[in-house]
Amino acid sequence: MRLVAFLPLALLVASGIAGAQDHPTIPERPAALKALDGDWVMTGDVMGEPVTYRMHGGPTLQGAFTEIHMDDVQRPSQYEARVLIGYDADSRSVIAHWMDSFGAKYSIPHGTGSLDDHSIRFTIAYASGPFRDTFTYGADTDSWLFV
Repeated sequence: MRLVAFLPLALLVASGIAGAQDHPTIPERPAALKALDGDWVMTGDVMGEPVTYRMHGGPTLQGAFTEIHMDDVQRPSQYEARVLIGYDADSRSVIAHWMDSFGAKYSIPHGTGSLDDHSIRFTIAYASGPFRDTFTYGADTDSWLFV
């Protein structure tokens, strides 16, 4: 019985390995995305309410994306998010996938935007209206402004 269940899995794994040889080269992350790497404290307000988050940023998926993991400091936590931001050099655009504790329904659609040496901008076109994010890096203060 186990052999029958294992055989399709083995074929699936083998076909995945064969297809993986054709994948494109992973591009290097742009400087603005690399500047998100590290552990940060985010403070500010959301909809008029003060918030503080712990944030960790770094490369993920073999460096194809920068992952931001945000978790508020309240115990128990009231909000958590994982944001994957990638750069497509061909279209010169940012692709962002925002997933959070509000659930799967709010993780689509993905965001699109642009970046330069010190800022990352993207818009997620939700049915209820666009959600815009702008991250601006201040190299002189080694800090980010997130609007």
